Amino acid sequence: MRYFIIAGEASGDLHASNLMASLKKRDSEADFCFLGGDLMQAQGGKMVRHYRDMAFMGFISVVRNLDKVLLNMKVCRQQLLNYRPDAVILVDYPSFNLKMAKFVKKEMPQIPVYYYISPKLWAWKEYRLKDMKRYVDKVYSILPFEVDYFKKHDFEVEYVGNPCVDAVETRAHKNESLDDFSARTHVKSDRPIIALLAGSRMQEIKSSLPIMLEAASKFKDYQLVVAGAPSMTEADYGSLLSGYGASVVFGETYELLQQSELAVVTSGTATLETALLRVPQVVVYKISGGYLFHRILEMFIHVRFVSLVNLIAGKELVKELIIEDFTVKKVEAEIRKILTPSFREKMLSGYDDLIDLLGKEPVSDKAACSLCADLRGRG
Repeated sequence: MRYFIIAGEASGDLHASNLMASLKKRDSEADFCFLGGDLMQAQGGKMVRHYRDMAFMGFISVVRNLDKVLLNMKVCRQQLLNYRPDAVILVDYPSFNLKMAKFVKKEMPQIPVYYYISPKLWAWKEYRLKDMKRYVDKVYSILPFEVDYFKKHDFEVEYVGNPCVDAVETRAHKNESLDDFSARTHVKSDRPIIALLAGSRMQEIKSSLPIMLEAASKFKDYQLVVAGAPSMTEADYGSLLSGYGASVVFGETYELLQQSELAVVTSGTATLETALLRVPQVVVYKISGGYLFHRILEMFIHVRFVSLVNLIAGKELVKELIIEDFTVKKVEAEIRKILTPSFREKMLSGYDDLIDLLGKEPVSDKAACSLCADLRGRG
């Protein structure tokens, strides 16, 4: 079978690469053409675009890079026509992927389109639901509460578990000590670590990391270590880290987290990964606009929480400091709470319940098995 896969971010590259590995185990003739990253490239096939050339976040960023966005879409459409896949697999990245789904159904209606890691329409973009119903054949859900939502709208949907569970379980250096980690990196082993995960895009990093650093630097007995985004370089962080004595490590996020006492994490997939690694955290998210914008935004958002941890648990397990609440003073206060043993243990107990809820069956294997069976059924 010929699979065309589109992943536009670092997390999508990780989860799509695991899915590719599982597809190869079930389909000896599996061939791939994709938009993704280095992890997908390692599985073989033709890379059309790297996600670092696609990661434009927010209206202003898209407008500024509109020529690149349009070129990426043009190239992707042409590759779809040239490759003539047996299946198209979309991984999150809805603004781009739903346009490609529409193109496939218009130009190659016989080709099934699958969504693995669905866009979070249930949060605030239900207007896209009509397009998904029209252009996507089946959704492979990775969040337990999504199933009822999609079934309510007559979608073919299957919960396959969360791929973060697989990624965390199969991580490298799973049992290493802080001394071992220190020997492989420039992180010191003489002080406990506060990990700072400021996002994967420069826009996120510039708005969030200065607040994280100032708040965490109040704790002089700890060292601050930033998880470097895959698409960034050490030079990108240089001016931001100046004066804080913080370090940055690349390609070692799981390894960094498992050595950390706590973490300050930008809302996104990383919040769930941090919970699966049982690291206490405070979740943050920065958008310009302040209090008034936050209140307006709440009118359009249909969920109580922004972090995956709290959304899956259905209650507040971790504190969310969003928009005007994301301040140095409030982040510092939450770090102090986390360093309190009773508060810390309560959070870790909540993590254990969350892990049980997600299940431990290999997710990419389950999704690949179902997808292959579905393709055979379609002939």
